[in-house]
Amino acid sequence: MMDKPLPGPADAVSAVPAVPTDRGGGADRARNPWWDNARFLSATLIVILHAGGSIMAREEVLHSFHIASWAFRVPAFVMLAGVFSDAGPLGPRSLRTLLQSIVLPALVFSLLYSLERYWLGDAFTVHVVQLPWTLWFLMSLFFWRLLLPLVVQLRHPLLVTTGVALAVGYVEEFGLAFSASRTLVYLPLFYLGWRIGQGSLSTWFTSRWSLFPAVAGILASCVVGWLWHREIKGNWLSMRHPYSAADPLSLEWAWVVRLLVLAAAAALVLCLLRLMPRRRLPLVTTLGAGGFTIYLLHPLVILPVRELGWISRVNTPVEIVGLVLCAVLLTMVLGSPPVRRLVRPLTRPPVGRLFAPAPPGPRQPERAPAHTPVPSVPEPVRTP
Repeated sequence: MMDKPLPGPADAVSAVPAVPTDRGGGADRARNPWWDNARFLSATLIVILHAGGSIMAREEVLHSFHIASWAFRVPAFVMLAGVFSDAGPLGPRSLRTLLQSIVLPALVFSLLYSLERYWLGDAFTVHVVQLPWTLWFLMSLFFWRLLLPLVVQLRHPLLVTTGVALAVGYVEEFGLAFSASRTLVYLPLFYLGWRIGQGSLSTWFTSRWSLFPAVAGILASCVVGWLWHREIKGNWLSMRHPYSAADPLSLEWAWVVRLLVLAAAAALVLCLLRLMPRRRLPLVTTLGAGGFTIYLLHPLVILPVRELGWISRVNTPVEIVGLVLCAVLLTMVLGSPPVRRLVRPLTRPPVGRLFAPAPPGPRQPERAPAHTPVPSVPEPVRTP
């Protein structure tokens, strides 16, 4: 099986099957604008929420927006990453792609984050076991990609991965270290995304009857976010820690909340993709192709602005709107082709000198030309 380029978080990975490059010409014509449009929306939402995260607790509108749009950020990234992943055997080329598109960018931007924190006055820290801020997604993506060839061999992959996601909340050892908790909890969504990439649920995405349920799902998310955003606990959505005895349900029933959250997330992402335009949109589609760059760069821009206290000064509705518009503008700048080309050595480091030459593959037997008939094998003569 041909190895496909692996996606990054906001980008759902830096490349896509049949749409792997940002260059013009045939590659651009091959891109599916549907996925790029979805990437841009998800990347914009996460930049807005990270920009306003430090004042979210005191701003009702931002907190409501955070709850209403949660499924369209992290769960959407997880499922899109699954769409563009390959469940085939991990050969030399696949492993090199994993290192170049996931492992090395995670290490590079972890170092840049540490250097920026040091410049802002904090102690210099080397992050290995627990990557900082948004980089947990890259660590989880690495493990999802390793696990996928095993998961697809199961008789009931979605049922088994969901059971693991619910059970892991009772294991104290699975937490932030190596992004273990979120890796296992989001694994069912990653697998579901892979199934979508294989053509599953195509009727939902193309039928007219699914339009009304998709609109209803988005509206329901907005209503829940507006009316009950304070009742929905942050640890229900973060998936970072084991269950807590402080949950509204008793500890033995905490898995029910997680199951409902995962089911709602999957359903809402399907609603979002159903409503997402499939045609090329001016500017949006082009910027959406740079989702990986947006995902990796935006914390480095937001962090100093937050630490210098500029975001905490935002109080009035007009200032909040201005903050949101600045976040949208930041998304557009970071996703622009010039910025993507400029930082490509960081988002996809060159690794040619790091690896030994790839071993030659096994020699394939020559095949008869397509127009040459294959002679039939005569049956053996049977003796009476």
